[in-house]
Amino acid sequence: FFDDHFLEIFKRTQDRPGGKAYLDRLPLFMPLDDAAAVPEPTNPVEAGLADLWARTVPSMSRDWRARLAVSTENLLNESLWELSNINIGRVPNPVEYIEMRRKVGGAPWSAGLVEFAAHAEVPAAVAGSRPLCVLRDTFSDAVHLRNDLFSYERETGDEGELSNGVLVLETFLDCTTQEAADAVNDLLTSRLHQFEHTALTELPALCAEQGLDAAACADIAAYVKGLQDWQSGGHEWHMRSSRYMNGSGAGAPARLPFAPSGLGTSAADIPGSLVRTAPQRARSFSHVPHERTGPSVLPDFDMPFTARRSPHLDGARERVVDWSRAMGLLDPQPDVPGHRVWDEELVRDNDLPLCAAGIHPDATPEQLDLTSAWLAWGTWGDDYYPLRFGRTRDLAGAKVCTERLSLFMPVEDGEPMPPPAGPLERSLADLWSRTAGPMSVAKRRRFRAAIETMAASWLWELDNQAQNRIPDPVDYVEMRRRTFGSDLTMSLCRLAHPDTIPEGVYRSGPMKSLENAAADYACLLNDVFSYQKEIEYEG
Repeated sequence: FFDDHFLEIFKRTQDRPGGKAYLDRLPLFMPLDDAAAVPEPTNPVEAGLADLWARTVPSMSRDWRARLAVSTENLLNESLWELSNINIGRVPNPVEYIEMRRKVGGAPWSAGLVEFAAHAEVPAAVAGSRPLCVLRDTFSDAVHLRNDLFSYERETGDEGELSNGVLVLETFLDCTTQEAADAVNDLLTSRLHQFEHTALTELPALCAEQGLDAAACADIAAYVKGLQDWQSGGHEWHMRSSRYMNGSGAGAPARLPFAPSGLGTSAADIPGSLVRTAPQRARSFSHVPHERTGPSVLPDFDMPFTARRSPHLDGARERVVDWSRAMGLLDPQPDVPGHRVWDEELVRDNDLPLCAAGIHPDATPEQLDLTSAWLAWGTWGDDYYPLRFGRTRDLAGAKVCTERLSLFMPVEDGEPMPPPAGPLERSLADLWSRTAGPMSVAKRRRFRAAIETMAASWLWELDNQAQNRIPDPVDYVEMRRRTFGSDLTMSLCRLAHPDTIPEGVYRSGPMKSLENAAADYACLLNDVFSYQKEIEYEG
């Protein structure tokens, strides 16, 4: 009802100010505190929300309420994103669409309600972990992409909607509606495969590592089963409901303007869907490492911004070599093949100060040296992990190495560091002491989280390498931001103006969209340039 009500009152009239005022009132009917006063509803949406909140929330923990509140806030705020696109006639790009559809589509909100319906709250200690977030996001993407397939005719023909996955790919790929629908269904199937993979391979390891008791593990299992039930039940509803102008209703089968098939749209036929999607599932594990690719023909890249460069580049080039040598990054490493990760020639060829001089053109010499050293540390670590742990499949050793890194990023003043065990730890300790000292405790904690996120993503890469698994496209784009160190790089950019931009601006939807777009451009550009090196030579 909310979706239809918002459509009729605000989307069809393109009344963005009215829509914002309407959405701004809804959080008043979702208090985290049971004793908080709730205003008198002024429309059916407010009345229904107040009633449902009072009947649902009191039995759930405060952690669950906070998570549901975030999902609800995203649902409400990003409804304006859809309205803004309609106002300017803009069809979003595919990466932006997937991420924003999660928020505006409400499926993460539904995932929270699964916990309520299954009487199985996800333990707060693991609710924010990668496996649980991936399960929530794959569930959400599958729900929304399936809905896009069934609602395409209604949304594009009757409602004038621009936020539909079929339309997004039809526009982006400049293809037919059927081709776009097939691509959406392939992506939907891939997301369900990712859901299965995470539930079967990542979730059990998480429960063991966190030492969860039997009751907590049972709650997580019930939650996963609830997400699966929602998928199959939602699929059956789409097949039989007349909501999406498919000629359905009263048990009649759906008729679509195109004919997708596969796991994504055949959830009720499990054996048949497994057979039909077996080739796609097998492709994810069929890559042959080190096959010859040859050099790639680089496309014409669209870069609308003019590059500027720090005047202190030449000095930084010499100083990063000196720093790398002092930290031991150029020393022989007995635990890697060939006993060396970098030498001086490689440091100079990498020319990371050139990158630093471009991303931080107004830096002082000291700031440029610091940025260059951070880039060197992250790049050395990214090279070290596959050499040290990837070839031997030593995932346990990689995890221990990663966990130790946090010891060299103390948050509280006076918190001691242990002696570093090697160049990775020694260089991190040096950089942390030079960077985090002037920061507040809260900013240190966020900065450390950015580094921990990058290091943890190296484990994800190693795990895929051990399984010879090509990642799901959506999971890849989102994890690539982490493996590339995007959060770390942007954190370094913020150091240049630490007190001029409020934290709320950094957390806002428009700023996150800007950051994600910048990160994706850098990551995908790197993928194009590094394809032969990574696929043919590194495997």
